Amino acid sequence: MILLLLVGAGGCGTTKRASRQKQSAESYKGGKKNLNSVRLEYIAKYKELAIRQMKKYKIPASIILAQACLESADGRSTLATKANNHFGIKCHSSWKGKTYRKDDDRRNECFRKYPTIEDSYKDHSEFLKNGKRYSKLFSLPLRDYRKWAKGLKEAGYATDPHYAEVLIKIIEDYQLYRYDK
Repeated sequence: MILLLLVGAGGCGTTKRASRQKQSAESYKGGKKNLNSVRLEYIAKYKELAIRQMKKYKIPASIILAQACLESADGRSTLATKANNHFGIKCHSSWKGKTYRKDDDRRNECFRKYPTIEDSYKDHSEFLKNGKRYSKLFSLPLRDYRKWAKGLKEAGYATDPHYAEVLIKIIEDYQLYRYDK
């Protein structure tokens, strides 16, 4: 009852905060987190690939996995199943490979299509490593996933204003930071 009065009387920030608290409270049942089994399977299947990418490209495995989980709906999105694109990477002018079209921010946008999921992970790492706008990320500590998440958002990786917070929540809920060691 009190929460409803606070939400009703407050501004946007209060409503968002109350909503986040409700979501956080709902993710726990009986003192244990209620984790998504599909996401757990996805993480188990691709954690070694993310760790290999981390070692080669110096991108935290936690960030790689969180982005892949989010961008591919744990491997179930149309883009992931039809184009092996697990990171939502669009074509851009330099892309010379196969493409897949789908509506996103605009109608019929061009996305990169990969022969394998491993190619998607590799291209994601190279996309970050070679992209000028992401260069500042590589001066961050490899184990500081929070700064990496915020840096990705600041560099314009995604249009969602809460992108960094969502990545951090995935990393913390699923303890993905364990793979950064």
